[in-house]
This record gives sequence, structure tokens and C-alpha cells, in this order.
Amino acid sequence: MTALPAGSLFPKTDVAGVSGGTLTLGAPRGGHDWQLVVVYRGLHCPICKTYLSKLQELEPEFNALGVDIVAVSGDPQEKAQAMVAEKELTLALGYDLSMAQMTALGLYISQPRSAQETDRAFPEPGLFVINAEGAIQIVDVSNAPFARPDLQSIANGIKFIRANDYPIRGTHIG
Repeated sequence: MTALPAGSLFPKTDVAGVSGGTLTLGAPRGGHDWQLVVVYRGLHCPICKTYLSKLQELEPEFNALGVDIVAVSGDPQEKAQAMVAEKELTLALGYDLSMAQMTALGLYISQPRSAQETDRAFPEPGLFVINAEGAIQIVDVSNAPFARPDLQSIANGIKFIRANDYPIRGTHIG
């Protein structure tokens, strides 16, 4: 696994959308100039369900900041649709993130612990804030479901960054 460095261009990645069509990670939609990409583990993850519900609750706040939101997993279509139905999600939700795409995004990948968990390898959580230039403004990649950034803090940070022309941090190469 090679993490995507802060400040690097986010690799535009096409995935199927639960609502139909294709979603492009790294290409904001709806007149927004930034994008928040949240990678979640899948339908089997109760922490993901809570996180996606909070993300949906905060979507209007992110949109008001000019930030489009896309959530994506490696789940097949039927599991992604089940997530939408169970949590009553209206977020743009992508599915079938491939192993090659997970690797290209620098995500940790896990094998299921049992067939009851899920039936395929899946990505661990990742969060990418992509600015208007297509660069990674904020990145958080975890190897476990328990470590994720607080979404309200991310929204507050984006507001501060945009209001103060705050630079991308963590780019020093020493």
C-alpha cells in the first residue's frame, strides 16, 4: 500500500452509482468546486452505518461550503442498495470499488473474518478532501474501522481553509 500524499492530484476514479450512472471520485458535481470522498468498509460494518448517517446529516453544511459528497465501498450493487434502504440514504453512493482502485487510492484492504461478515476483500476507511485544483487538501486513511475523522471537524476545517486560504499541510519532504 502506498498512501496518496497530501497535495498530490487525486486520481479520478469512476465507480457505478447506486442511483444509476457513473460517479467520478475527484470530479465534483452539482456546481461544487471541492469534493469529499468517503470510503466505507461495506454493509457488514455497523460503524460505517453510523458514519454514513452522520455524513448525510451534514451534507447540507458541506454543500453550503461548495463541497460535493460521494461515499463508496467495494460492496456489490445489491449490498450498496441495501445500505441505502436500511439507512434511508440520499447521498451519492458508489459501489464495486475494485482491488486495483483501492490500491491506487492508497487504502488498506482487509479480508473478511468469516463468510457471515462479507464475501470479499474490502477497503478500510478512507477520507479525501479534494480542492478546486484537484489536489488532496485533507487525507485520512485508516487500517481499522475504529479510527475515522470527526465529520463536523472536517466541515469546520474546510470552512477555515476556504475563508483563510490556508495551505495544504503535511507536504514537507525532509
